[in-house]
Amino acid sequence: METPENEIFRDSIGTINEEGKRAWVYPKKPKGAYYDYRKWVSYILLIFLFSAPFIKINGNQFLMFNVLERRFNIFGFPFWPQDFHLFVIMMIIGVVFVALFTVAFGRLFCGWICPQTIFMEMVFRRIEYWIDGDRGKQIRLNKQPWNAEKIRKRVLKWFIFAVISFLIANIFLAYLIGSDRLIRYIIDGPFSHLSTLISLLIFTAVFYFIYAWFREQVCIIACPYGRLQGALLDNKSIVVAYDHKRGEKEKGRAKFKKNEDRALSGKGDCIDCFQCVQVCPTGIDIRNGTQLECVNCTACIDACDHMMESVNLPKGLIRYASEDNINKKAKFTFSPRLKGYTAILGILTAVLIGMLFLRNDIEANVLRLPGQLYEHKEGNIISNVYTYKLVNKTNNDIANIHFKLLSHNGKIEVVSHKELTVPKRDLIEGTLFIEINQSALSGDKDRLKIGVYSDEKLIETTVTGFLGPRSYR
Repeated sequence: METPENEIFRDSIGTINEEGKRAWVYPKKPKGAYYDYRKWVSYILLIFLFSAPFIKINGNQFLMFNVLERRFNIFGFPFWPQDFHLFVIMMIIGVVFVALFTVAFGRLFCGWICPQTIFMEMVFRRIEYWIDGDRGKQIRLNKQPWNAEKIRKRVLKWFIFAVISFLIANIFLAYLIGSDRLIRYIIDGPFSHLSTLISLLIFTAVFYFIYAWFREQVCIIACPYGRLQGALLDNKSIVVAYDHKRGEKEKGRAKFKKNEDRALSGKGDCIDCFQCVQVCPTGIDIRNGTQLECVNCTACIDACDHMMESVNLPKGLIRYASEDNINKKAKFTFSPRLKGYTAILGILTAVLIGMLFLRNDIEANVLRLPGQLYEHKEGNIISNVYTYKLVNKTNNDIANIHFKLLSHNGKIEVVSHKELTVPKRDLIEGTLFIEINQSALSGDKDRLKIGVYSDEKLIETTVTGFLGPRSYR
């Protein structure tokens, strides 16, 4: 089936030309109210991004994602492998929130909050404007031969990009291994930790590749969120949209003529100036409708509003609006779909908060030693051997640890001649024996409840199995 002429633009992405080669995007430097708001949001988020690994709450790094050691800190709360279920719930909440946000407001996250957009548009692109100039100067610089001016500008830009990429890589590493360890590695010198240095250089190369060459293609090709919005958006979703009813009218868009009365001529308010296209960081024409390349950055809104003011026409030809708002003048409503996502989000959040309140500061696991049977001792005593693991999730040492049987009469002997202490943010492992009289057993497999005490304070309970003679079932 042949593609309609007005839909041909959907046959390829904005960064590929007719020959199938890379179409380099040279967006015009945006300016306007929305751009100013985005700058302030970006400054706040950049400060947060660069400071979060160095902020401590109760001695815990504010955000840390140590995948190798399976240790995570979320808003100052430490999560261990034993808390993986909590981490999973938090990730699900994040996915549901993104889905809810997208259904309501499209790719607002991409244009305003996404780190890729913030670094690309508010850091690297602004450096490019400073060195190479605006859109026209960048195009001319790219076409001109390699003379002294071009070499100077290219080397300066690439050097600054490399330095910033290296800085981002260090911050990224601080999130992965912890800021304290990163600072210690820096003090020790880079060659004292070669594996970390190699990882750091790899991260630097990746970030440099993304921001110096791959650029907006991350949002268009690599990021799945653009495809996801196709399944989530509907006619009620508020996105950056072109008001085709007002822009086209009966006779369509046309160039502006001085002293022309657009209302009487029947021409649309769009004066076909292409400012919205030239300012777009992904190289699309927003007048073609909602497209996966659009990251809702609002640059086209600012550009269009400026042109409307220049020709004394009302602003808002391109604005935040839904298709229903443009076609039917319908206002935003809290649809059943949004209510469903909100209900799911509320339930998951309540479950997470409840589980966080029930979460203990110490995690205890007592397991029978694999492959070992029970031992029959004098006085009808049955003995089982166990391994134990105690995880301390707090920032204080927990001393004088001992175990007590809570469900049966018996005793627990720890294979250790020293007082048990669990260091802060650490774990200890060991072996213990549990001895119970046969008369206290109800069968060959009993469930034991064990209390973990610090001094005389019960700090955790755990359950394990106890193996006895089959004849005592």
